[in-house]
Amino acid sequence: MTEKQQEQDMVDAMAQSGWRITDQRRSLARIFSGTEGYLSPKDVYDQMRLTYPGVSFDTVYRNLRMLSEMGVLEQVYFQEGGLKFKANCLHHHHHHLICVNCEKTLTFDYCPMNQMLSLPGNFKIINHRFEIYGLCEECRQDGVSSLD
Repeated sequence: MTEKQQEQDMVDAMAQSGWRITDQRRSLARIFSGTEGYLSPKDVYDQMRLTYPGVSFDTVYRNLRMLSEMGVLEQVYFQEGGLKFKANCLHHHHHHLICVNCEKTLTFDYCPMNQMLSLPGNFKIINHRFEIYGLCEECRQDGVSSLD
């Protein structure tokens, strides 16, 4: 998928959720569609301030949380780096392997939820996330053995 298509998909998802599409929200979509890795709220705020010097950190953070809640962004909490966000793939279901050292992510299509036969209390799943944290091959080759 191209960056332009991912940006448009994000804007379309905002519009379908009833959001007014402002230049700032288009900029948020552009920032995430042009970034492969995860961004902290401060990273996004710093990029937004280049174009919109008057934007507040609270506004940026609130938009990140709302985009995450609607499924446009995925959020991950890194032990060292705190909460970070990344554009969510809106076209197919997958999960992630995340390197705790370099934050590189690899996707995989296997879903452990497919093995769930029944849940207690007649529970209906509407969404889920599954992430595996570890060390990528490059970090292991560089001698990172653990992050105690």
